[in-house]
Amino acid sequence: MREHWDDLIRDFGKTLRRENKAAKTSETYLAAVRSLVDYLEEQHQLPAVDAITRREIGDWITHLLETRSAATANVRYRSLQQFFNFLLDEEEIGSHPMARMKPPHVPETTVPVLPLETVKALLKQCDGKDMINRRDAAIIRLLIDTGGRLSEVSRITLDDLDLDQDQVMVLGKGRRPRMLPIGSNTSLALSRYIRVRAKDRFASRTSAVWLAEKNKGPLTDNGIKLMLRRRGRALDSPIQNLHAHQFRHTAAHEWLAAGGNESDLMRLMGWRSPQMLRRYGASLADERAREAHRTMALGDRI
Repeated sequence: MREHWDDLIRDFGKTLRRENKAAKTSETYLAAVRSLVDYLEEQHQLPAVDAITRREIGDWITHLLETRSAATANVRYRSLQQFFNFLLDEEEIGSHPMARMKPPHVPETTVPVLPLETVKALLKQCDGKDMINRRDAAIIRLLIDTGGRLSEVSRITLDDLDLDQDQVMVLGKGRRPRMLPIGSNTSLALSRYIRVRAKDRFASRTSAVWLAEKNKGPLTDNGIKLMLRRRGRALDSPIQNLHAHQFRHTAAHEWLAAGGNESDLMRLMGWRSPQMLRRYGASLADERAREAHRTMALGDRI
């Protein structure tokens, strides 16, 4: 019985590749199915593919909520839906076992927004003219200026940079390309970095923009994570776990606080759903509401 499940998981993976799904998306979907099958097998409850019901799926979701975060359970729930959609298309099942089920509720959590003075302090640390300082300054400026995701900013290539027009091309979720405008200071920081990057041993061996120290080649996503953590902990008021997503939330907050258009922000951030706008705008929504009230000063006009 497990063999049939494994065959279908394999074919689901092939279908995802045929549909040109991003590698990370495909792995997320496949990991969810494997998690379900592993759990039911451990519980000696693994049924035939066409016999699974919402009860077995519900037991698995409950297990996830007890052992993982609500966010993880939610993602795996939605990933599993895609697998059963595939089984319907393949006529392996006659009906969707998750029909009328509801995804696990994810409590809203607020991501701390960075005060701009903190961002300035981070940039002050990168005043040096060596490659590492100029690289870190360019990364920090790009994160706060564009609100780009870590996966987007970390994977830009030299061909993605257009410093004449002050813009950078990134590849967003779903492999959707997006052109991000950048300010003059960010463009200048990138230009300064590119000039010193040219002297690195790996400069001619890779088109990746970001290079690691000590001639170690391209800087990875994890390398940027570690750099931000190190820079955050070196502040006078240390931030123990500074991460790229805080810059994204900060960029969204500053845009909305300045009265920026919400539709424009959605396009710049690569959001397709207004739900994401609300989620990111929630970080300091109360503060913006209070400031709007003070600006309107209704009580003072009476």
